Amino acid sequence: MQDFRKIEAWRRAHVLSITIQKLARRFGRAGFSQLRAQLTKSADAIPSNIVAGCNGEANREFARFLSESIKAANNTEHHLLTAKDLRLISPDVWQKLTAETIEIRKMTYAYRRRVLEDIRYD
Repeated sequence: MQDFRKIEAWRRAHVLSITIQKLARRFGRAGFSQLRAQLTKSADAIPSNIVAGCNGEANREFARFLSESIKAANNTEHHLLTAKDLRLISPDVWQKLTAETIEIRKMTYAYRRRVLEDIRYD
């Protein structure tokens, strides 16, 4: 078991999730509640899956949770694009949050690759 707080991808994903939670509050209730829920859920799933994987006993299980985190980043990117296209967020905010989501996904993917390499050498 490892300390998730020491994983840079988790730290950045946690900040992204909080930022998106605050941003989504401004979507309003009428008509956009489903998008707000999907966006906040997917953003929160990025760091949450990293945390869940840290509780596992095997690297293979941890790699699976990191894969789920990567999928959540893909979903978050999609929901951010939808929010931009619906003019719920500005293009500048969309660009900043999307760039951070992509960077976190790349970091998580690289970390997953290292975890899987460790399995081969065990």
